[in-house]
Amino acid sequence: MAKYLAALDQGTTSSRAVLFTTDGQMVSSCNREFPQHYPKPGWVEHDPRDILDTQVASLREAVRLAGINPGDIAAIGITNQRETTFLWDRKTGECVGNAIVWQCRRTARMVDDLVSRGCGEMIREKTGLIPDAYFSGTKLKWMLDYYNLRERAEKGELCFGTADSFLCWNLLEDRPHVTDATNAGRTMLFNLHTQDWDEDLLKLLDIPRACLPRVVDSSGPIGMLDPAILGCRIPVTGMAGDQHASLFGQACLKAGDLKNTYGTGCFMLMNTGAEPVRSRNGLLTTMAWRIGGKPVYALEGSVFMGGATIQWLRDELKIISTAAESEALAQSVPGTGGVYLVPAFTGLGAPWWDSYSRGTLIGMTRGTGRPQIVRAALEAIAYQSADLMDAMVKDCGKKPERLQVDGGASANGFLMQFQADISGIPVVRPKVLETTALGAALLAGLGAGVYATVEDTAAVWKKDLEFTPKMDEATRLLELGGWHKAVERSLGFARD
Repeated sequence: MAKYLAALDQGTTSSRAVLFTTDGQMVSSCNREFPQHYPKPGWVEHDPRDILDTQVASLREAVRLAGINPGDIAAIGITNQRETTFLWDRKTGECVGNAIVWQCRRTARMVDDLVSRGCGEMIREKTGLIPDAYFSGTKLKWMLDYYNLRERAEKGELCFGTADSFLCWNLLEDRPHVTDATNAGRTMLFNLHTQDWDEDLLKLLDIPRACLPRVVDSSGPIGMLDPAILGCRIPVTGMAGDQHASLFGQACLKAGDLKNTYGTGCFMLMNTGAEPVRSRNGLLTTMAWRIGGKPVYALEGSVFMGGATIQWLRDELKIISTAAESEALAQSVPGTGGVYLVPAFTGLGAPWWDSYSRGTLIGMTRGTGRPQIVRAALEAIAYQSADLMDAMVKDCGKKPERLQVDGGASANGFLMQFQADISGIPVVRPKVLETTALGAALLAGLGAGVYATVEDTAAVWKKDLEFTPKMDEATRLLELGGWHKAVERSLGFARD
């Protein structure tokens, strides 16, 4: 019997491949970063070739590092940055231009127009999403308009897809044009209730159905890896957007389970079970996953700038040389001295949903230096996540027992302790931090029959550390009050 599961984790700033044993032990991992492109203020793009090249290179290197026979891999799962939009020629595979990244705000005015026409409630009811430039639908419309390609799309000559769909088409035999239900649910074109592309929404955005991928389950046969990549055919049997894969990898399998992933952005999801829950507090209703044709739903809140805030300190301000350096600097001072950083560099997500908010550093004095600014940046990640959890508590009426965390920045002990303090609940970190990749691998293992049931996958999750709250309630409320005051200063700044 094959001994390993592989995950392709295609992210916003890098492509990663991870190999696991079937009991969830990480065997090897390889990460390849690729450039970000900013052609105009607020615009973010990726070169599709960079994504393919880095994903293939990372998979080959992960297999080499593990020293295994590729034939011993039982199945491959794919997980990906969501909403990032690709459009390519069905015959040649050439993209019409760069991919438009989920962070890109170029279609904000288009969304404003939809809302002003009274379409917001219809979009919310059908998709569970709050209309925003974040999602794929308006990005695809922009591409069809800008490149004048709608007629070709209507003829079926073009393929639209998010990163999962683009990878499947390029890396699998027979070039399947597919996406899974979790990624489809992030396009603003997918009806959560019918589990299909919605004709009213397609008409609203003038999107031809002929360019859309087929929607498949998150676990089950998709195709076979092209043998030119690893020298053998390997089943690809799992696919989910990164946050949904993380929810699955964290074994958040029952209603009320809550996780937060600290990646480029931060994404908090709460499993709500077989019925979608309508948020009244700025959250999204979204898919958790779909297995055996049966959908499971979640509430989600998104922080656009999580780990990317630390990258900004490193790459743009150049006040730290490595991300790891931020923890020691933050701990070198007792506090920020009243300094708050609102990292709204691409607007604010839930629960604010303000495309025109911009980054704000406020409260500085002559005594403000590197440590205070770095600490304020880390605290900002936790503040934003605490706002998401508060909205979920309001929607569901019950405070969760714990917050399960993962992603690169969850290795930062200062950040995790501050998250527990400012949220007022324990924060639990698993032994395997790469739970996004683990979730994709488990979905693939389930789809390939390595695990008999969904519940069998839960045994793979193992606890590492638990951070318990130490901040008193009065201080917690005072700190949150200062944060919300700073957020108010940033709102609407770029509207004109």
